[in-house]
Amino acid sequence: MNFKQNEEAVSPVIGVILMVAITVILAAVIAAFVFGMTGNVQTTKTVAVTVGQNGDNVILTYQGGADAGTLDFLKVTVGSREPVYIFSDNDGKKAETSSTEPSTGVTRKALPVGASISIPGATGERDHVVLVGHFVDGADQVVVDTYV
Repeated sequence: MNFKQNEEAVSPVIGVILMVAITVILAAVIAAFVFGMTGNVQTTKTVAVTVGQNGDNVILTYQGGADAGTLDFLKVTVGSREPVYIFSDNDGKKAETSSTEPSTGVTRKALPVGASISIPGATGERDHVVLVGHFVDGADQVVVDTYV
């Protein structure tokens, strides 16, 4: 007795299922962009600060930038020392420092461009300096991360 076996494979069915799945995934990704589901991505802020060292002091010079008007204050950490906060005085004519974080929600003037701030406590060797900008919209962003 000779039985005829069905030689058809299931690959056409699997192929159709995979094509439908790929189409559904692509449609979902495109819909996410079109309907703004990815709208919570923050934009990068642009401010500039130069960092140098003079003996046991780290010297910061604020250069301004496109988002200088929205910068609330800077948080400076040198090595493992406690952070120092930099913000403008009430007149906006000079930069002040504090060891405590300034209160948020207070309207401050922008830091003056060209302001030079000396932060004591450098070891004289390669110190790790990190500046984090806090902006009026509540965003925090690393402005400088370097060794001096």
